[in-house]
Amino acid sequence: MLTLTLIIVAITCLVSFIAFSNGKLMEDLIFYPPAITNNNQWYRFITSGFIHADIQHLAFNMFTLYFFGRNWEFAYVGELDVRATWYIILYLGALVASQIPSYLKNKNNYRYSSLGASGAVSAVVFSNILLMPWSTLYVFILPVPAIIYAILYLSYTIYMGKRGGDNVNHDAHLWGAIFGIAFSIALRPEVVGIFLQSMAHPHFNFSAPEY
Repeated sequence: MLTLTLIIVAITCLVSFIAFSNGKLMEDLIFYPPAITNNNQWYRFITSGFIHADIQHLAFNMFTLYFFGRNWEFAYVGELDVRATWYIILYLGALVASQIPSYLKNKNNYRYSSLGASGAVSAVVFSNILLMPWSTLYVFILPVPAIIYAILYLSYTIYMGKRGGDNVNHDAHLWGAIFGIAFSIALRPEVVGIFLQSMAHPHFNFSAPEY
């Protein structure tokens, strides 16, 4: 079945692969704050999410989106047309929201640029975790409860965001996750009750990954 997740994955892979060998396209699409500040190229908030630094970067984001995105499409809303609308708003909204802090910090920083779908992927992942906090995630083949992963991930992201120096936009990961949680609560306020009820009844199942 062709889902929105598969469409996004296909488009992102296509654009990323073309940009790998087309420096001009990479330059035109990448998130580059001075181009936004001086030339009003606001589209870069979106287009930067469809290009990646290398195949490993692309593969990690797209595999993660594939597994979690399919679940989001069927977990949060009902009819296909409604589901499509809200999923697109979540994904594109997260691309924008996750880059806003970076833009505010680097409006005129000519040495700064960023790319990748990590902010949007984080939004989709944390939206799922909010709904199923005790589902099992596999991190480097190790089974980890989703809520534990979320705590560790956010802690690491905040720490590395303050430390810096590793050429990774941790702010985008953090704010993408926050956007995903906020968007999910706005879309389906009952997920707060579902989350709290799930947290009150911990259960672990490491027999197979859940998505």
